[in-house]
Amino acid sequence: MDPLSAGLVLLVALFALLATGLWVALALLGVGLLGMVVFTGAPAGQILATTNWGASNSWALAALPMFIWMGEILFRSRLSEDMFAGLAPWLSRLPGRLLHANVLGCGMFAAVCGSSAATAATIGRMSLPELARRGYDEQLSIGTLAGSGTLGLLIPPSIILIVYGVGVDESIARLFVAGIVPGILLVGLFMSYVAVWAILHPDRVPPPDPAMSLGQRLRNSRRLVPVLALIAGVIGSIYTGIASPTDAAAVGVVLSLLFSWMSGTLTWRTFAAGLMSATRTSCMIAFILAGAAFLTVAMGFTGIPRLLAAWIATLDLSPHALLAALTVFFILLGCVLDGISIVVLTTAVVQPMVEAAGIDRLWFGIFIVLVVEMAQITPPVGFNLFVLQGLTGRSLFFIARAAVPFFCILLLALALVTVFPALVTYLPARMSG
Repeated sequence: MDPLSAGLVLLVALFALLATGLWVALALLGVGLLGMVVFTGAPAGQILATTNWGASNSWALAALPMFIWMGEILFRSRLSEDMFAGLAPWLSRLPGRLLHANVLGCGMFAAVCGSSAATAATIGRMSLPELARRGYDEQLSIGTLAGSGTLGLLIPPSIILIVYGVGVDESIARLFVAGIVPGILLVGLFMSYVAVWAILHPDRVPPPDPAMSLGQRLRNSRRLVPVLALIAGVIGSIYTGIASPTDAAAVGVVLSLLFSWMSGTLTWRTFAAGLMSATRTSCMIAFILAGAAFLTVAMGFTGIPRLLAAWIATLDLSPHALLAALTVFFILLGCVLDGISIVVLTTAVVQPMVEAAGIDRLWFGIFIVLVVEMAQITPPVGFNLFVLQGLTGRSLFFIARAAVPFFCILLLALALVTVFPALVTYLPARMSG
């Protein structure tokens, strides 16, 4: 059978296995075994064993459970409440007022968490009742959380950037630094939209709170100190070269435990719950990565990625045309798969095409994360939509409609980093220099 026909058979097999509800990791392993046994003469069992060991025995992967654990600790602490209280007094005079606290709160929490769902859930659980009590527009309140919650995927430390970096053998520290400017850009775009909306709909924004003196604002801002210290400890140590991402993750866990203890929210019960939740999530992701690594090797033996890359080259697509096609492809995948699964499923096939088109591998990592951010608010499997549905009790359709403007803003950010790639590459270039 020729490689294209073999590729079609394996693709059908993969979607058939996923449709049965089988775990993603087992589906990847099954398709890899099918490809090795049916289409090659290679010893599938030996390759499976060595590949899984190689995929698991990676120092870079050690950062993954640590960052996940850090997020779980903060999820159960009072840090997010302190962050909201510290931000609110400075936003009362901006058009949109406390709605900006959702955006900035998600941005700051993303810088110490790394998970989109945890960011949306933590900030939403605290801000939505307060915004509703003050009379803010419900649809925009939910929309800001749906869109800003996706910042957990982009602003470092990002779990999905670790997964991508391990998959393509790219420096995780450089990927983290590359996500800083696009993350700040998205925060600015989200806040700009909220401000414009508030100016156009003044009747749907409640009156401002009584003015606070500068002294009162500064006293409230003291509650931001632990969050800022945590961000500086994690991101600052990576950017300055003091620590690797794995070392920085350990620093983050220690600092988050310390701040949680100082706030009085660290108990044996919350410690054990956070550790167990982080263990389950880390094992799930590690299992998926092992399955994806074996499928990648199996694809190499069949020759399918090489043939696809050659076929793409014959189409003579410009890099921008290829990126447009991949954007549509990833958004469609996002309708049925979560972000990590999209990255591990497609890396083996897409990466040769991207490299053949002369697209920078580091830049493409940020591109793919931006597209996966869109998938987080795309029904029916947008994880952020499910999180907000659980928090609000609203229908999935209502929440998806609230997220539409922020989906469009993500699309705008994608266009901006495509037209101005230095938004992604400038800081990593300075770091490596």
